Amino acid sequence: MSLDPATDLDFHVFDTTLRDGAQREGVSYSVADKLAVARLLDEIGVGFIEGGWPGALPKDTEFFARARSELKLRHAQLVAFGATRKAGVRVEEDAQVRALLDAETPVVCLVAKSDVRHVREALRTTLEENLAMVADTVAFFVAHGRRVFLDCEHFFDGYKADRDYGVRVLEAAFGAGAEVGVLCDTNGGMLPMDVARVVADVRSRTSGRLGIHCQDDTGCAVANSLAAVEAGVTHVQGTANGYGERAGNADTFVLIANLVTKMGLPVVPAECLPELQRVSHAIAELANIAPDDHQPFVGVSAFAHKAGLHASAIKVSPELYNHLDPTVVGNDMRILVTEMAGRASVELKGRELGVDLDGQADAIGRVVDQVKVLEADGWSFEAADASFELLLRAQLPDAPAPLFELESYKTSVEHWSNGVVVSEATVKVHVDGERIISTGEGNGPVNALDNALRQALVSRYPRLADVSLADYKVRILGWKGGTSATTRVLVSTTDGVGEWTTVGVHDNVVEASWHALVDALTYAVRLR
Repeated sequence: MSLDPATDLDFHVFDTTLRDGAQREGVSYSVADKLAVARLLDEIGVGFIEGGWPGALPKDTEFFARARSELKLRHAQLVAFGATRKAGVRVEEDAQVRALLDAETPVVCLVAKSDVRHVREALRTTLEENLAMVADTVAFFVAHGRRVFLDCEHFFDGYKADRDYGVRVLEAAFGAGAEVGVLCDTNGGMLPMDVARVVADVRSRTSGRLGIHCQDDTGCAVANSLAAVEAGVTHVQGTANGYGERAGNADTFVLIANLVTKMGLPVVPAECLPELQRVSHAIAELANIAPDDHQPFVGVSAFAHKAGLHASAIKVSPELYNHLDPTVVGNDMRILVTEMAGRASVELKGRELGVDLDGQADAIGRVVDQVKVLEADGWSFEAADASFELLLRAQLPDAPAPLFELESYKTSVEHWSNGVVVSEATVKVHVDGERIISTGEGNGPVNALDNALRQALVSRYPRLADVSLADYKVRILGWKGGTSATTRVLVSTTDGVGEWTTVGVHDNVVEASWHALVDALTYAVRLR
């Protein structure tokens, strides 16, 4: 299949994050969120954004009302979703149809039953009446100047029961002026080879443009969608990050990346492709869902390499272990330094961090050995680049000097009868020969220790006044068993401009936190 990028794209990328994707468990967008998501989706160049079901949900009705004045889309057209008229009701008198019209979107997407069992058992009407409902509603919106797409719900399951009725539904829609007939794998139970076979058969027996909408219950939503494209559909529906009910939907970002980079279809403007990762993560934040680090193309680990064998090859040529230049989709390659690391991993990681390791073969060897020993004790540098950079630079001639020499520290937690809990920490350090004692309070011993240490150092290192903890994670590493299990702490620190992560490991959680805190402050002063 080939498209002419110089024309109005002959391929539709249709995103339904704000309708089908919003059915994911735990997701609830405000109207402001929905407007923000729509703007972000427009930035990746999708052709259509389905905003919701006006008339059925007050929030969606408000969204379309506000969108008319607040949403300025450069690439996409806004789509309102709704059902065909009810059985036995004139289309002009159906309130739900009227609400769809009142949304004033240029495109309307109607859902219709295409499975004979659903027509008879769910709609409780006749097969002929269902066809009339489709034709009447499509014709109504076409007469009012709307582009109309039809989602044929349960199409593939319906095809198994009656291979002809879904085609009749499509032809009723096309005959009334529908632009697209979408074959929906509503239950998500299909596999790619079956999707391709059904699409090819339906395409040979219909006259209009076909689309595909896949749920991910078999883990094949993207693969099923691409198989449908190969079989001839030119309209693909997905959701941001694959959000949706049950196992979710086909992931819009993965669909676009595959269609453009693997199938050679220019389905979005070229300048939009590098925005995929940024938009993916921004929408995840709006949905209050942590981005999936291992999401294809856009996850932060999508081009991360851990094994030393991989790193050795990547040092020669990144293409040897990357299926794609990560920058094409706005991502980047990362080298993870772990117990699996070899010299090449350390060299590549050093290059990534901006550390010059030319002529430092002995230092590289020492770092490799040190990492393997530390990781055997529970340390992990995969998510702690700042700690690894300090470890690496410590082996070089220009190693960063310590900020202080520790004499001692002490923490305490006091619980009062009124329920108030106060943590206090005292640190005794030596800075340039001067002994400094500092006490700090906090909402926990680690917070108190952080406050006390920064208070002791800030007069010598004013930069620390702008530094604060952004995140704190604790993991118990239980392989030593019982109460002696090792504790790993990850501390994320920010100076308001950037953020860095450090790690500490010890049997005692406060001591593990101390190691991470010291690295965090040292990095802030010596390497920021």
